Amino acid sequence: LSFVMVLAWTLLRILFRNEPKLQAMGLFGCTHKTVAMGVPLINAIYEDNPMVGLYTLPLLIWHPMQLVLGTAMAPRVAAYVKRRETELTNQQQGEVEDGPRPDENTQLLMEQLMELDAAANGNATENGS
Repeated sequence: LSFVMVLAWTLLRILFRNEPKLQAMGLFGCTHKTVAMGVPLINAIYEDNPMVGLYTLPLLIWHPMQLVLGTAMAPRVAAYVKRRETELTNQQQGEVEDGPRPDENTQLLMEQLMELDAAANGNATENGS
């Protein structure tokens, strides 16, 4: 179950990069199957088989594992969705208000160029006087 959830989460993060709600829904939707669907399906397939009870046993073990693991993960996934949506909103507002933001290296370079320009203008003013 854990391997399937990790695989689903990885693929969903790649495919739906800017949609955290869809990522969370897909995580639980891809990996969680219910007894409500499984037991009737098993009964329909193995209708007259006296071993039908044994065939449902793995499903009856799997389902509670899904519930426990999903319950433990739900608060963390909800916090991720909230944090990611805030990041995306801030990112979109920043791009709309002042365009793309320069990274730290670009800002440092611009500050150094401005200092050099100021120093050069200061020297030019002193020499010109």
